[in-house]
Amino acid sequence: MSHSARLAALAAALLLGASANAAPPGWPAPGPMPPADNQQLAHDIFKQIVEIRSVHSIGTRAVAQALYARFKAAGFTDAEMHLVPETPNWPNQVNLVVRLKGKGKGKPVMWICHMDVVDARPQDWSLPPFKFTEKDGYFYGRGTSDMKDEDAAAAAALIRLKKEGFVPGRDIIVAFTADEEVGLEQDGPAWLLKHNRDLVDAGLVMNPDGGSGEIVDGKRLDFSVETVQKTYMTFRWETANRGGHSSEPRPDNAIYELAGGLVNLSRFQFPYKTNATTRAYFAAIAQMASGQKKSDLVALSREPLDAAVAARVAQSDVAMNAILHTTCVATMLKAGVQENALPSSADATVQCRVFPGETEAETLATLQKVAGNPDIKVSLLEPVQPAPETVPDPKVMGAVAEVVHSMWPGVIVLPEMAAGASDSIFTRAAGIPSYGVGGGWSVISDIRAHGRDERQEIGNFYSTVEFTYRLMKKLSTAS
Repeated sequence: MSHSARLAALAAALLLGASANAAPPGWPAPGPMPPADNQQLAHDIFKQIVEIRSVHSIGTRAVAQALYARFKAAGFTDAEMHLVPETPNWPNQVNLVVRLKGKGKGKPVMWICHMDVVDARPQDWSLPPFKFTEKDGYFYGRGTSDMKDEDAAAAAALIRLKKEGFVPGRDIIVAFTADEEVGLEQDGPAWLLKHNRDLVDAGLVMNPDGGSGEIVDGKRLDFSVETVQKTYMTFRWETANRGGHSSEPRPDNAIYELAGGLVNLSRFQFPYKTNATTRAYFAAIAQMASGQKKSDLVALSREPLDAAVAARVAQSDVAMNAILHTTCVATMLKAGVQENALPSSADATVQCRVFPGETEAETLATLQKVAGNPDIKVSLLEPVQPAPETVPDPKVMGAVAEVVHSMWPGVIVLPEMAAGASDSIFTRAAGIPSYGVGGGWSVISDIRAHGRDERQEIGNFYSTVEFTYRLMKKLSTAS
């Protein structure tokens, strides 16, 4: 390299470092940064893949091919990389599985990272959604926080390990996957587990699309590791009768009958429950509380569950309510055809997030009973993917905590149950312990995933790259 080229490279590195350390308001200083060359690589990968519109209608092929080329340039062989299109039904939904070979001391540890994003309309944004824009201490663009930031971090971390000549105790696999955002009808990890199990047959899964640090009032509050998810179930409630003319109303009105059942639902509470994950979560956050709240959280961490305490906590905190039991809520209504006609039918969509271990049959039976009217038909709209709990392993949680504390000393690390869903439901269903561990942090009052002007704080992105590198190294060497 010429003297001028070296100066240009140094200037670029210094610029990256300056950008990363200039935290915008509300953000604490970032954690440790990767080396300058790895920062540059991560930045370039991030920019490249954000500017590829990998929505469902287009597919993930272009992102997978771009990442394949990056790994190829870094020295990975064709035997270590596999492009897997989901043929014949979804040929443009392409997965990429990359493996860094180890010493064979145990089954591989695998990262699963989805490459698809929800779509975005340019007219809804103040910046072009599929252009990577740096502004005011942030990277803007669709996927910058869900989850092309983590895709770029995993790619840059794995390439760094390869360039260092690192040989892990067990293989490290990164599966860059398709179509997490479209529901259960088609999904990358599910496809790989069914059709290419040999490529993804791991002993442990890390999913960066779940679990991360929380920032409140400019301070790092805690770092969560997702170990279980509620099960997603959607039901249709329907009523029907012969209809008629609005001038001659009758008691058997389809709208009134359905509404009566929905009012019953609004007043119904599913039984309160805890599991190993939520009990550990309550015990951890009790350390940050005081007074009655602390007493209540400690009580929730114990067995048997005190239902009165659970009810008190659930009634005062929407987020707590969501993880203490099954919740079902009406989200859509449709009825009637014209203002001067009695409705011959009415239906509602009821969306449930079901506590792990409860089945669709049990939930269906409960809802039919709650409806309180045999003329209201309750049916399940789509197949259900069970989401068994990964009971937190002290060794895995300890390894994650060690890496977290090496970057952000003193932060509490705790397991959590997610009210939402991610691809971990498929790896858990396949019997692989799976942990939602993202290296990024979120300002709770400004989360923009799936929303307008999605963005990622610059320093947070680079410290995520470093976190991913350290965790890959730690988990692939730990016994």
